[in-house]
Amino acid sequence: MKLLVTGGAGFIGSNFIIHILKSQPNYQVVNLDKLTYAGNLENLKIIETNPGYRFIKGDIADSERVHNLLAEGFDAIVNFAAESHVDRSIEDPSPFIESNIKGTQVLLEGARRYQVDRFVQISTDEVYGSLNTEGRSREESPLLPSSPYAASKAAADLLCMAYYRTYRSPVIITRCCNNYGPYQFPEKLIPLIITNALEGKPVPIYGDGLNKRDWIYVTDHCRAIETVISKGKPGHIYNIGTSSETTNLEVVNHILDIMKKPRSLINFVKDRPGHDRRYALDTTKIKKALNWQPVTPFAEGLKKTVDWYLSEKDWWQRIKKGEYAQYYERMYSQR
Repeated sequence: MKLLVTGGAGFIGSNFIIHILKSQPNYQVVNLDKLTYAGNLENLKIIETNPGYRFIKGDIADSERVHNLLAEGFDAIVNFAAESHVDRSIEDPSPFIESNIKGTQVLLEGARRYQVDRFVQISTDEVYGSLNTEGRSREESPLLPSSPYAASKAAADLLCMAYYRTYRSPVIITRCCNNYGPYQFPEKLIPLIITNALEGKPVPIYGDGLNKRDWIYVTDHCRAIETVISKGKPGHIYNIGTSSETTNLEVVNHILDIMKKPRSLINFVKDRPGHDRRYALDTTKIKKALNWQPVTPFAEGLKKTVDWYLSEKDWWQRIKKGEYAQYYERMYSQR
């Protein structure tokens, strides 16, 4: 199988490429990534010489670039490419509209023109919006996004379903809970807590820290996507999660305890606008229909993640210093 993976230099995308080339050594993977601030080819060093892997710098919103690439012929597209940080979307929604909506439409149109057999859109539980203290979002639940980021992902999902209904495009959508694990950009909660604690800096928590999220170790998410590629049905949506809700404060306390760092590092800061109180997914469909299950308990995954950031200080320290952006601009400006 020949896969086009977009956004494959990002956190989940790079973990997926590493996973799929190990799990399916006969696959060919082309990684199309714009290399924005969160794109990091360092993540893929372990497979960069693999004969089944190829990197191309490019923007999914660039129609000519995408169509020229798809003309090569692909069996499937897995679209990870997205602006994904809620705080940044509040500061400036424009890049989120360009990448998450226009970029998805360009890919959908390219997939339709070049008859790609499968299009997997990687979405998020944030499209469902905030839940009350009980209940879980099902695949047919209404979309009630709160942030510009979540709204852009919801719009992309609607475009995908419109292409399925209008053109019978073989689109499948996955909506996953919060991911964590190796190579996650340090602006996100778990790596921010770990790296700040290692540097002896304050550990920020929005509001009272009681916002609830479900967390999944990134490799379990990658296994779910692999399952959807092989077994998922076009026109269907699959929620992916572990059904183990945890407050942000509990997550931070757990990390500090693993690291043997004082909880006095915690610094409660002003809550961000429109901060959703709770997300929770009903994952019955993917478990029953596709026989997928998460295998990494949260405590085990957190320990593995802490250990990774402890062993890869050069990786995250260079990111925090902003050195990667200039480095990759020099490397790939001529591609």
